[in-house]
Amino acid sequence: MSRQAASKHLAILERAGLVVTVWRGREKAHYLNPVPLQAIYERWIKKFEQKRLEAIALLKASLEKEKETSNE
Repeated sequence: MSRQAASKHLAILERAGLVVTVWRGREKAHYLNPVPLQAIYERWIKKFEQKRLEAIALLKASLEKEKETSNE
């Protein structure tokens, strides 16, 4: 990725409020803004998380049971 492309992407993220820019002299540092990311998590991701975690727990239990029966 070119420097210009990276700068363009960072500018878009900054306008969206997902990145915060801090100037230190001539240097420009970019940091993730956790507030909108938390809002995205609460609004869209959280409702799917419980089912996904339950599925992973069931898969783990099934694989452990299968391993135990193959060792006997």
